[in-house]
Order: sequence, then C-alpha cells, then structure tokens
Amino acid sequence: MRLAKFLAHAGVASRRGAEQLVSQRRVTVGGEVVTDPARDVDERSGVALDGEPLAPERPEVHALNKPPGVVSTAHDTHGRPTVTGLVPSRARLYPVGRLDAETTGLILLTNDGELANLLTHPRYGVEKVYRVRVTPAPVTESDLRTLREGVELEDGRTAPARARQVEPGLLEVVIAEGRKRQVRRMCEAIGHRVEALERIAFGPLRLESLGLGKHRRLSSAEVERLRKAAATGASPRGEGPPAMRPAPG
Repeated sequence: MRLAKFLAHAGVASRRGAEQLVSQRRVTVGGEVVTDPARDVDERSGVALDGEPLAPERPEVHALNKPPGVVSTAHDTHGRPTVTGLVPSRARLYPVGRLDAETTGLILLTNDGELANLLTHPRYGVEKVYRVRVTPAPVTESDLRTLREGVELEDGRTAPARARQVEPGLLEVVIAEGRKRQVRRMCEAIGHRVEALERIAFGPLRLESLGLGKHRRLSSAEVERLRKAAATGASPRGEGPPAMRPAPG
C-alpha cells in the first residue's frame, strides 16, 4: 500500500492531506523520515506520525445533523463546539467537507481518508442538496434562472445549479461544488439574504428523520452507495428529490 493511502486509512488525514504531512517531513518509516508519499508500506513497516506509531483503523462513517453554532472541524482554537465532539468514537474522525457555523443539517464524519477525498474532490461532482429560506420573498423566475445558469462570485462563476422554489422564499438548491459559503453567496449575489440554511442530502444519503444534534453510523450498504455516487460522478438518478420539511426560522 502506498504511504499516503496508509496514512489516510489510519485516519490522520485525507489522501491529499497525507501527502502534505509527508512533504512536511512529519512521517517516518522504520524510524527514518520519508518524503515520498508513494512509498510502499504495510502494517509491519513501522509508520509513525510525529513519532506516534500508526496502524490502519477499521473504517467508520457517521451521519450527523449539525446544529447551529457548531464548527465543522476536529479541533477549534477558540473553544467552540465541534462536530467531532458530537459523535463519540474511538476512531480519529474528521468531517467530510464543511458547513459554516450557522448552517445546519447533514454532515459526514469518517476516518476513511480515501472515501473523504472521493466525496469532496471537484472532479467527482457528488451533489449536495440544500434547503434555503431567503428574504425578500418570493424569488423571481429570473433569479432562479441565474442560479441554474451560474452565478458570478468574487472567486469565479459557479457551475450551473439545480434550483426550485418550493414555496415563496423557500428554495431547494443542488450543487456539486464545495466553495466556502457557496450557497449563501449565490443567494446574496441575486439580492436575497439567507435566513436559514440546511443541507438535507449528500449524494444518495438523506437527512430524513435524524434529529438536530443526533448522529448515526452508516451501514456498509450506505457507504457503498456513497462510493458509487463518486464513481459515477453524480448522485444516483431516479430516486427523486429529497423530501422537504419546513425550514427553521
């Protein structure tokens, strides 16, 4: 197994993050610093990070309905509550992508760096579905068309999104990108302030009845569906849109 993949399976970082750890000379194999992330290793190679021995963990994937005020990091220097603090596990979990502090809804946590990379890398185009309450309401068809065609933001034009108005001021927006605060910025760019934002689906996985602040471990079948979504470059078709519930606030 390549060293970067070994580190990802040990739960210390995603595959790309593991390559950075190697380039920072923080990884040793058999007591010697290694700078090649493609080096072949196994459990008997004596891989260590910052002097701490590593071994592959059994992969875990959890779904969490993130409450507001919780940050999507493993640790926070300002002492704010983190998503990893809401999911007890012996594994070294970290979030798959991010939701900003005030956004609620579905976020995944895992120690499987390879899966995390598949679900977040832009080339795989795994879709995320958001429910957005905006003001003023309603949103015009012209503004919805702008969301569908792509919105010009300070970091470039967004890819076309799927967008519909469920009721006046309540939107469902589907994107396959993962820019910082993207949905909020898209709505602001068309002149609508976001009052509440919730992610209700990630690829084929839906939030459904998972209560705010609650979590559950995914089954092997659900994890395989996530992998398939990345392998096909989009969420599986034919399942219809996620069920809508009234947005908070």
